Amino acid sequence: MAKPFQISIKETIKELKALQRKSGKLISDRIRVLIEIKNHESKGGISKRTLSEITGINHNSITKWRKEYLKSGIESLLTHNRIGFKKSVISADVHEKLKEKLHDPQNGLRGYVELQDWVNKEFGLNIKYITILKYVERHFGTKIKVARKSHVNKNEEAVEDFKKTSIN
Repeated sequence: MAKPFQISIKETIKELKALQRKSGKLISDRIRVLIEIKNHESKGGISKRTLSEITGINHNSITKWRKEYLKSGIESLLTHNRIGFKKSVISADVHEKLKEKLHDPQNGLRGYVELQDWVNKEFGLNIKYITILKYVERHFGTKIKVARKSHVNKNEEAVEDFKKTSIN
C-alpha cells in the first residue's frame, strides 16, 4: 500500500480551532481537515481516504484543499467563490399582482400556461413556464389540477337565495 501524502501544517491546533469557530460551514470543513492532518503528522501522515472516512468529506475535496494549502497557505482556504442566491426575476410589484390574480375567484385561470401568458403580456416580461410554476408553488402554495374554491361563473345571488331556502 502506498505511503500517505504528507503535508506540514504551519498553524497550531489551537489557532486552527479558533479559525474554525469564527468561520462558516464551508470554511469550517476545510479547517477540520487541516486539524485532522495536524493530529496525524506525528504518526506518519494520513491518507485522503482515511481522512474522508473520519471527517465525512469527499476525498476529492480533501485532495483539492491539501493542494491549495500547499500552494497558497491557509489564506486561500479561508475564502470561497460562492456568491449566494440569484436575484428573483419577479419583482415585489409583480408578486402583489400575481397574488391578486391568484386569489380572485371571479377571474380564474385555467392553468400555468395562461398565468405565464398573462404575466408576459401584463408586465412585458419573458418568464419561462417552470419559473412561474415554481414561484407560485413556493410563494402561494398553488398546485396543478386542484379544483378552485369557487367556480368562475358562480352567481353570488343564487348562492344567497339557496342559503335562505335551505334547511339548517
